[in-house]
Amino acid sequence: MQKPLSGLRLVEGSAFIAAPSGGMTLAQLGADVIRFDQIGGGIDYRRWPITKEGKSLYWHSLNKGKRSIAVDFRKPEGQELLTRLITSPGDNAGLFVTNFPARGWLAEDKLRAQRDDLIYLNLTGDRHGGSALDYTVNSKVGLPFLSGTAEAPMNNPFPAWDVIAGQHIALGLLAAERHRRMTGEGQFIKLSLADVALATMGHLGYLSEVEVNGHSRQPMGNHIFGTFGHDFVCKDKERVMIVGVSPNQWRAIVKVTGTEVQVMELEKKLNLNFKQEGDRFEARESLKQLFEPWFLQHDSKSVHKALEEGGVCWGPYQSVQQLVENDVDCSEDNPLFSKVEQPGIGAYLVPSNPLGFTGLDRLDEKPAPLLGQHTDEILADILGLSSSQIGQLHDQSVIAGADENQAMG
Repeated sequence: MQKPLSGLRLVEGSAFIAAPSGGMTLAQLGADVIRFDQIGGGIDYRRWPITKEGKSLYWHSLNKGKRSIAVDFRKPEGQELLTRLITSPGDNAGLFVTNFPARGWLAEDKLRAQRDDLIYLNLTGDRHGGSALDYTVNSKVGLPFLSGTAEAPMNNPFPAWDVIAGQHIALGLLAAERHRRMTGEGQFIKLSLADVALATMGHLGYLSEVEVNGHSRQPMGNHIFGTFGHDFVCKDKERVMIVGVSPNQWRAIVKVTGTEVQVMELEKKLNLNFKQEGDRFEARESLKQLFEPWFLQHDSKSVHKALEEGGVCWGPYQSVQQLVENDVDCSEDNPLFSKVEQPGIGAYLVPSNPLGFTGLDRLDEKPAPLLGQHTDEILADILGLSSSQIGQLHDQSVIAGADENQAMG
């Protein structure tokens, strides 16, 4: 964990992926991120994957390095405490992110009445404030029809829009914080999961392809649109993926597979110029058939060695289990990773932020907090409550510490 954001304080009220990952990104860069949860845990506190003891690897993975306060915010007293925390004074405080509805006690005008320069980012499903998840947004923007067929769309298990939205959350908060430093003005920032997807589809040319060319992209299978790339089966049934985007990558594929003559003959036969990406794409099936025999004649170890030495852009197909158990890049050999002892779960490999600041020391990643682990210290240090006041809130079940939450769970 590197700390370029040391001193910055953010309050997070969130569930699922996008908002927690935005807060985690800032925590990994050194910000003090205080996550509030309902006593006993919110709706994602036990979300899969879970350990055999029922601990959520999902929740703990997305909340690394944060502090936790457990508050019953169904009660007016809990709402008042969190309002004070969100709007607490200080040049480096007054930042709030949530994907809870911005209404009731979380209404922007109510919070801003307590702190005029508040920076408040609210994530919604769509621009109208409706709910949405990555799968429903993905189906809306048409990508499952590119993964499957026109008759049978195929969902992708990777929550792309949630992850991208999380990065937009971090970026939006930092941009607004810089603006506040320059002008003294706060912000209410609106961000929707659907707009993240629509913007990305526009940036990558999917939308203009329809509007300008009059048709949408068709399913490509394992080909790469607009260039040459495909997977190939080796003699021992292992698979590799190769890509020829640049001229050098393309020439490397042809040279390693020893198909220079056949490629030239195909080029003449089809009246194409394989120096151009689009022409390689046009001939994708024929080129795949030319290259297939070379892969089938060599085992994966020989293929890997030849591709690497030949300068081909390639990657092996491996399961997540193979990645974790066998790939040196997914180990402590890579400075990205360190073994972290997560209370209640044990030690496992945890990534830090992939940004590497050369002028800052990379520190080991911190574990996720126990639910309510920092309740008392936050109320004392930030809100200035006395031990007797904190004790009374415990007695009234307005707040809970880690021991109380574990007893409930």
